[in-house]
Amino acid sequence: MPWGLRRYQQSRQLHFVTFSCYRREPLLDSPRSKDVFESALERARRGYGFYVSGYVVMPEHVHLLVSEPERGTLARALQAMKQSVARRLIGGRRHFWQARYYDFNVWSENKRVEKLRYMHRNPVTRGLVKCPEDWTWSSFRHYLTGVEGVVEIESQWTARRRERTGMPLRMHQTEIPTRANPARVGHPEE
Repeated sequence: MPWGLRRYQQSRQLHFVTFSCYRREPLLDSPRSKDVFESALERARRGYGFYVSGYVVMPEHVHLLVSEPERGTLARALQAMKQSVARRLIGGRRHFWQARYYDFNVWSENKRVEKLRYMHRNPVTRGLVKCPEDWTWSSFRHYLTGVEGVVEIESQWTARRRERTGMPLRMHQTEIPTRANPARVGHPEE
């Protein structure tokens, strides 16, 4: 681990995680590669028992906002997910991912919203789309409309679905973002 980098695990906090493709090459540039990543994230979510509060898949890096896993460690879950993606996409390449990842403990609701906004605005900031809802490979559409995608997102929408079906709730109750209040979850127009 690099000097000065400390990871605080078993803190019962969300983790804002960032990791990059090898040498920041755009190895996730194609729709297929981003789809493969989303499928691997969902398999890891189920297999390791963590929940995903948000994510965005960019051409050369990924941002996740996730809980700590119920089974194993966050590092092990990320490693398994990255290996799964690499196996499916690597072809003749020797490397797919940078070896390390950035991990920031999200200790408050304000930080959670800040990280979601940052993630959801990333494709807009980079000029890949005009609005966050135009980027298919993120959790923004779920927060905007409640639509279910490849990756199950832990939000008010999923909490309400669980409540209606009698399943146990997994997260604290927070305000539901709506079309009338899109800035709540990362829309660039505040």
